[in-house]
Amino acid sequence: MNPLRGTPFRRFFIGQSISVTGGAASQIALFFAVLQLTGSPRDLSIVISAQMLPTVALLLIGGGIGDRLGQALLLRVTHVGLGVTQGAMAVCILTGQPVGYLIGLAFVTGVLSAFAGPSLSGIVPQLVGPEGLQKANSLLASVGNAAKVLGPTVGGVLVGTVGGGWALVADSASFFVAGAVFCFIPVQDRRARSDRKLFTELRQGWTYFRSSSWIWSMTVAFAVSGFLQMGAGQVLGLVLAKETFGAEGWGVIISCRAAGQLVMSVLMIRTRVRRPLLVGQLAITLQAVPYLLLGLNAGVAAVAAASFVAGFGITFASVAWDTSLHTYVPNEMMSRVVSYDQFGRALAVPAGQLTIIPIADAFGVRHVMFATGILFAVAMVAPLLLSSVRRVGIGDLKEEPDPGGGAVVGAPA
Repeated sequence: MNPLRGTPFRRFFIGQSISVTGGAASQIALFFAVLQLTGSPRDLSIVISAQMLPTVALLLIGGGIGDRLGQALLLRVTHVGLGVTQGAMAVCILTGQPVGYLIGLAFVTGVLSAFAGPSLSGIVPQLVGPEGLQKANSLLASVGNAAKVLGPTVGGVLVGTVGGGWALVADSASFFVAGAVFCFIPVQDRRARSDRKLFTELRQGWTYFRSSSWIWSMTVAFAVSGFLQMGAGQVLGLVLAKETFGAEGWGVIISCRAAGQLVMSVLMIRTRVRRPLLVGQLAITLQAVPYLLLGLNAGVAAVAAASFVAGFGITFASVAWDTSLHTYVPNEMMSRVVSYDQFGRALAVPAGQLTIIPIADAFGVRHVMFATGILFAVAMVAPLLLSSVRRVGIGDLKEEPDPGGGAVVGAPA
């Protein structure tokens, strides 16, 4: 089954493609625009933090509201709002307004992103039948990976040719177009339940999350992965690159990993695996190899080749995870479960960035990088000790509580 043949998913796919491509380009455009406007790295750091903090803080609320009001409605509202904020940022930059305006707009952008994120994933099972979920997630991963490869380049070209302000104008237009496309997704939005408060529903989502060992164990594993990736994989990687093969070599390594992710996302459209989480977690351990090689002072060619292969495992595990959630989690609980997963990962990012340098100062950069490879492999394999993780894909899962608060459920959503 080709999910693109169905009108609901096809329209969502078009809107999502426009959204992620514009968003990937806008980050580079915003960063350079702030530097062009103020010339201050400190101002850039404040703008980035103003956008990131509300995104993390409000993710759980965003998931609860997505389940309460319906993901399609939330996507329409948030994308129109993002179009407004990006357009306002563009005006501020083009007219030379004080950076305080950009900080405020970045904060609003972060709030809107917190409400959009869980719904972008949570809506997929409503648009595609169970047999088409893996292909649908593979198609979405293909767009996301392509945006990672092309988005920064497009953003950089726009900044270099027309300037950061006009680049943000283009990004604003992309969000408006995506919001308009989302308006034509034919799904039935759920109405708010007058007898149930939002925080009661969030507690129910937490109960479901913590009672499902295959979900929370994988979330913890991916959070550890994010901690290691943002710390050793990015910060220490840059330090080692500066000392050895330089920025050009590091760019080749990152590009090779992104290329591997893109290739695998295309291959996953036609690949079916009986035990997706089992195979996915074994595959993602390939990401440990570049860390080990960097710790052993390997050359750029070896690390780049390992990163290309590691990209296969990263995408395989990501698609397997998304498809498993969409298959087994009830639709009425989807955005809340996704938000808890995203929240755990989001918290790991600043933690890794802030702690890795003191650790490297104490034990040495290469020793920490090598240890990162070992820890990464262990963290990715650890969830497989649970039978619930290994069972995903081959039968019913009997441990999740019913969203209504009573009996257990055994059939996929």
